[in-house]
Amino acid sequence: MKFPSLFLGVLLNVCLAATASGQKTDILIVGSDHFAQIYNKNNPNTDVLLPHRQAEIGAFTQCLLKYRPDMIGVELLPEKQAWLDSLYALFVDGKLKLEELEDGRSEVFQIAFRMARQLRVPRVHCVNAPGGTSQSILDNGDNISMYTQEGLALRALVVDRLKALQENRLSFKDYLYFLNQPDTYNRVYRLRYMTPARVTNGTFKNPDAQVDTAFGNPKYIGAELISIYKNRDYKIYSNIVTAQMKTGSRRILVILGAAHIGSLRSIFRDDAEYRLFDSRKYIRK
Repeated sequence: MKFPSLFLGVLLNVCLAATASGQKTDILIVGSDHFAQIYNKNNPNTDVLLPHRQAEIGAFTQCLLKYRPDMIGVELLPEKQAWLDSLYALFVDGKLKLEELEDGRSEVFQIAFRMARQLRVPRVHCVNAPGGTSQSILDNGDNISMYTQEGLALRALVVDRLKALQENRLSFKDYLYFLNQPDTYNRVYRLRYMTPARVTNGTFKNPDAQVDTAFGNPKYIGAELISIYKNRDYKIYSNIVTAQMKTGSRRILVILGAAHIGSLRSIFRDDAEYRLFDSRKYIRK
């Protein structure tokens, strides 16, 4: 009579294990500008280290804290992990002053470090990948005017917000809110990953060393550019999911340049092991 009980117990454990293995991992992808690049020493309004700007960044991180991630990824290459670990250890111990750090204005420190310490997350993960290139290498071919005009329109929109930030008419919190709106990141996504496919019969202008032109097909020159961007995003995706496999994290926050949001969202949307969250649930004015 003990055998059926034992069998049922084993069967129950197998079922529970199957349920657990089928649990989806939550992920929230948040876009940011690179604060160190925004900074202009001749314009104090661009300095995220100023007290009122610090308060604005603090307000933004408070929004994200409600998500309560147990893993945080940032746009640094994995080769930087040991360096970042040492800085994070100092930061947690209160021995690191960001204003004295060469790149202390970076969103890695201003957002990710703040959140990680408050949530007692043991590590901030470097999930970036090499690759990518400038959009300016695509400047000729059939239908190039469509791509160029769309790029100019998006640039005007972003520059308008940046100008407001530079003139102290817009807070860093509201600027980050703008970057994380679907209307914004979907326009970026279309410009980088869809519109170039309409450009054909052209050549890249002054491509950098990371662009492999040996196998590029001029007939599909725009699609070739898309493949460069997408290749990098899939590597970032790989870094994120393999880090999760090592840590067993169930709730991931990734902070990256806003240009990656739409593409990475499309990738994770198709991954049945992940549940993609909408940043608007947390980032509010």
